[in-house]
Amino acid sequence: MPDDPYREPRSALEAAAERRGMDDPNPDAGPRVARVPESHVHDTFEVGGLETKREESLLQAVLADHDGVSAASATQRNGTVGIHHDASVSRDDLRGVLESYDLAVAPGDDAFTNRRASQFASARVAVAVLFGLMVATPYVAVLYPTRLEWLFYDPVTVEYLRSILDSRVATHFFVNLATLSGVAFLVACGPTIRRAASAATDGRLTRELGFVAGVCALFGYSTLAAFTGFDGAVHYDLVAYAVAGVTVWNHFATEEASVERRATEPEVTASGTDQVADADADDRVALTDGGR
Repeated sequence: MPDDPYREPRSALEAAAERRGMDDPNPDAGPRVARVPESHVHDTFEVGGLETKREESLLQAVLADHDGVSAASATQRNGTVGIHHDASVSRDDLRGVLESYDLAVAPGDDAFTNRRASQFASARVAVAVLFGLMVATPYVAVLYPTRLEWLFYDPVTVEYLRSILDSRVATHFFVNLATLSGVAFLVACGPTIRRAASAATDGRLTRELGFVAGVCALFGYSTLAAFTGFDGAVHYDLVAYAVAGVTVWNHFATEEASVERRATEPEVTASGTDQVADADADDRVALTDGGR
């Protein structure tokens, strides 16, 4: 029977599954379980082009049906494909198979490293946002009413909050704020701090150096205002807001180049020694099925 002329064109992945007589897999069926022979090796690829959970499941099924492949996992969320295969099947052969399905495969063997770096970046965003909220909450409840009493706060409440800030309880209050904002800065902005320190050592003036210096100055000013006789406002909230804002911006707005762009870059040919080292580093790196 001829194909329906009104049917949308099939993707290369769908066509491959149809040629192999495979049914459309159920994306909600859960992780695939396969027995991997001890002699099989594992390769990880960074790919672009997986857009749906259905394509993820379809790719896993098609790859697992290839000769010499015992198991395959694909993760649409972070663009990685893991394949357990016989040693007779080369990495270049697997790359060619993935590219035949119209997937953009990043050059080099650093897919696992890129994936781990992406996970750490997401963790830094979570730290910045969560710690920022933990700093903002006491500010909204205690400090902002004493600074914006003309807005809508009751004068009696404002006076009560000021009496708390003038008591010994305020010391513990500010210690908590200093700890939360400081930890958020050190953890979430760790890479930025290292790059700023390197720029300062080299005598270069960069935006990251200015940001780190500004946050450190604001943190120091707030610490003096909180724990000494220095008469000034405590701005740990601004430290937390700056850390959260810059971390989120760096993660989402200035995200590293996509896999499709990296796939167009020429692959650098390494020396024989480097190639062996890379192979040893990437060999037998395990992925849970689907990366979940």
